[in-house]
Amino acid sequence: MTDLLSSPRLLGDGTAISHRPDWTWLPPGAAPTDDDLARAARQAEQLLAEHGVTYGGDGPDGEQPWRLDPLPVVVDEPEWARLDAALVQRAEVLDAVLHDLYGPRRLLDDRVLPPTAVLSHPGFLRAVDGLRLPGGRELVLTATDLVRDSTGGWCAVADRTQAPSGAGYAMEGRRVTSQVLAGVYRQAPIARLGPFFHALRQALREVAPETAGDEPRAVLLSPGPGSETAFDQAFLASMLGLPLVEGSDLVVRAGRLHLQGIDGLERVDVVLRRVDGDWCDPLDLRAGSRLGVPGLVHAVRQGSVSVVNPLGASVLESPALLTYLPRLARAVLDQDLVLASAPTWWCGEERSLRHVLGRIDRLVLKPTVHGPRTTTVLGWTLSAAERDALAARITAEPWRWVGQEPVGPTVEEAGVATDRPGVEGVGPADLGPRAAVLRAYAVAHAGTYTVMSGGLARVADDPVVSSSSRGASAKDVWVMSSQPTTSAVGPREDAVTAVGRVAGYGISPRTAENLYWIGRYAERAEGEVRVLRAVADRWDDYHRTPDAPGGQALAVLLHALTPAALPDGGDAGTGVPDAPPVAPHVPALRDLLLDRRTPGSVARAVRRLGTAAAAARDQLSTDVYGPLARIERALRDERSRGRTRGQGGDADVPGAVTAGLRPTLDRVLESLLAISGVAAEGLTRDVGWHLLDAGRRIERAQNIVDMLGATLVVRRPADVEELLLESVLIAGESVITYRRRHQSGASVASVLDLLVHDRTNPRSLAFQLDRLLADLEAVPAPRSAAQRDHLLQGVAELVAELDTVAVGNEVSEDGRRVRLADALGSMLWRLREASDEIERVHFVRPGPGRALVDLWGTGDDTSGGGA
Repeated sequence: MTDLLSSPRLLGDGTAISHRPDWTWLPPGAAPTDDDLARAARQAEQLLAEHGVTYGGDGPDGEQPWRLDPLPVVVDEPEWARLDAALVQRAEVLDAVLHDLYGPRRLLDDRVLPPTAVLSHPGFLRAVDGLRLPGGRELVLTATDLVRDSTGGWCAVADRTQAPSGAGYAMEGRRVTSQVLAGVYRQAPIARLGPFFHALRQALREVAPETAGDEPRAVLLSPGPGSETAFDQAFLASMLGLPLVEGSDLVVRAGRLHLQGIDGLERVDVVLRRVDGDWCDPLDLRAGSRLGVPGLVHAVRQGSVSVVNPLGASVLESPALLTYLPRLARAVLDQDLVLASAPTWWCGEERSLRHVLGRIDRLVLKPTVHGPRTTTVLGWTLSAAERDALAARITAEPWRWVGQEPVGPTVEEAGVATDRPGVEGVGPADLGPRAAVLRAYAVAHAGTYTVMSGGLARVADDPVVSSSSRGASAKDVWVMSSQPTTSAVGPREDAVTAVGRVAGYGISPRTAENLYWIGRYAERAEGEVRVLRAVADRWDDYHRTPDAPGGQALAVLLHALTPAALPDGGDAGTGVPDAPPVAPHVPALRDLLLDRRTPGSVARAVRRLGTAAAAARDQLSTDVYGPLARIERALRDERSRGRTRGQGGDADVPGAVTAGLRPTLDRVLESLLAISGVAAEGLTRDVGWHLLDAGRRIERAQNIVDMLGATLVVRRPADVEELLLESVLIAGESVITYRRRHQSGASVASVLDLLVHDRTNPRSLAFQLDRLLADLEAVPAPRSAAQRDHLLQGVAELVAELDTVAVGNEVSEDGRRVRLADALGSMLWRLREASDEIERVHFVRPGPGRALVDLWGTGDDTSGGGA
């Protein structure tokens, strides 16, 4: 890497930067200025939000935005070439060690590697002993965490072999950095990241079992959307073209693994897992796991499925192996290890234990297995009593601990006046006086390993940065290249002149349900926005004159369409024509837009829309997440402005009810329409699209019927009713069409005709039913759908039989359109029942399999997600 400035500088906005690459390879005047970098940082933050990039899941802090420092880490070509070769060698060593540990175990017999260091580690899974992957390599994907040592050379502090994460974040970082620093990026001869992902796709083909044939089918097994690296998993699945599945989506039948699609079972040949190995099978491995697939180990034994990385690979992540890696390299490759590891002592050996205990205040103390009750400890940060307590813990279970020498320049060299040593990753010259780690990736390919030409750098102000460091920032890694980048996967010798379409995977009931609810929540949010716009406009016009026709119409709209916004909860449909008008209470219309806790609010629907979209990310266009981010930003901005206005004491003033509401509603609606446009024009008309559209149609159908029932059943004075009808048309996005067709004013019959009967109106009930029935016809039904179809046909018949003139004119003595109320009530009941039937027919799926009793008491040690 190039040298950086030794002291921090400030950007124009006061943001501290602690390094700057040497831009001398750029043309004169092309280097980014401080203002350029400040602008790039703001743009990067916005782009990451619009791409839906997050980190963190169900932990205490929840999901957090992914942070990216757009200033790249630049590595020159000769240095990276040396590092590339060293990483290839390291991967080959680890692969050979893994092959031996689950095979002849000569390394343990010859005491090259102490047996206790391996056999006491929970990552050594006896249930998979002797199992082999096709293709000659056991370790398919590996990652190594690197830092600079005090001499400026590279040093490895950890190897990731369980289920290495971050490759998706690395590619996303490249996408964003290439946009916000486009001028520099276009002029830089940067090696591309794409060949690594091509090599990974090919690697998955190479390890497929012989029974897979010419087109092996692979999936990416995820712990679920609650995983802290859920974005990374979904992004990687999209990059590789793999279905993103959870354990409950898979089933073993007759020794073979299958995906449970909504139209039947589909075989799976290769599993790229992001679930920790011992969580992958509740029968043969961790009994309490709900993340795995019962019988998966049996399917692997049968040779019908390959798991990447293989189950049991996490034993290589034990930091105890760093102690012995140099002699392991000589034993398995007859080579000296090129890439040094941070000096590490495994306390399972008496001599090393004495060394660690004697220098506990100078070392980083690491457990060989991280869990909720064990974590890395910086010895120099402990008091004397704390050091004694830690020494006692280490002495009691020495095989569970290693001591590691801090690497990197000392803190004094970073300009901090203290006598404490540095820690891993602190102060490499190219990343400034902060904790910094560069994660490099390698994949087995073409008989060797292909290293990603770049990686994922992370920096933090904390003493130690790790994959879970809160507040850490990622960095793109630019590897300079003098040669044009070519694909890592060459053309096949048996290339054909015509390509036949290979049947893709269907979707699981879980994914199908998420897509269906994406449609429903998107439509729910849009419908509520349109209602709020109509009601807010009427409030601005008429809240000062409650006795006038406009004020009476406003009171009806508030109670009928926005009851949750009223202090008394509203009471739709109770008014009668001759009742005296009641001045409306001051409604909390803003809560219906902004408050996630308010039933039926826009914010609530948008949050659930985002959750469903995150759970089905591999099925959606990335263009969906920009509008979602803009909605959240618009709501957040208006909340902030509302708090400012509330401090002025006008929160309950009638005139302040809609302050700032209309612009926010317009911004939200614009983004919701963008999402609808992406769904309509950017998604293939497959089963998933039809379910998404079906969700939208049944939600809109229910909204139409509910709105008509709440506003038109009770007859009002003519001038009041005309305002109500116009408001209904506005909320139903049909007022312009109505005005073109009916210039003499609105009537109940003509409004019903447009919103119920008119099949050419995309906002009518008939249109929704036609689309809904067509969508459901295109979706396989694994269970009987007779009741579902019967209910929907019943609604269609009610629509066809509805005489809009008769029901509009027929009014009972108490001022109600009883026939209209009965018809709309019957429609709404059937639509709701049909909604329940759709869920029963298409989305009911078996719960995750697990053993009845967790015999070993290991049900909650870790989260089960790979790091």
